[in-house]
Amino acid sequence: QVQIVESGGGLVQPGGSLRLSCKTSGFPFDDYAIGWFRQAPGKEREGVSCASSSELSKYYADSVKGRFTISRDDDESMVYLQMNNLKPEDTAVYYCAASWALGSTWDNAAKYNYWGKGTLVTVSS
Repeated sequence: QVQIVESGGGLVQPGGSLRLSCKTSGFPFDDYAIGWFRQAPGKEREGVSCASSSELSKYYADSVKGRFTISRDDDESMVYLQMNNLKPEDTAVYYCAASWALGSTWDNAAKYNYWGKGTLVTVSS
């Protein structure tokens, strides 16, 4: 049974940091690309970052480049998203997802096979 569980969300002030974690099980983690998406109220889900299998490639949305860092621990089947210098516009539910055949379109949600239920990040003073 596939399980993807996000954690680490919460309330943080602008300029602060959070580290999201994504714990996975039930599929061959090493063979999957893992991505982070987010969805703000009233907006469409958007790709935030992705790490390919074996971390050969990492991708970031322009809006988070230089502030967010994705990493994966294949031994633990975990993925992390370190988020620094958070801004109010980063407020959203953050989802972790796994893709078997990602191709070059890392931010296409339809390419992902498995999804977590999300964790809420709120950036506010």
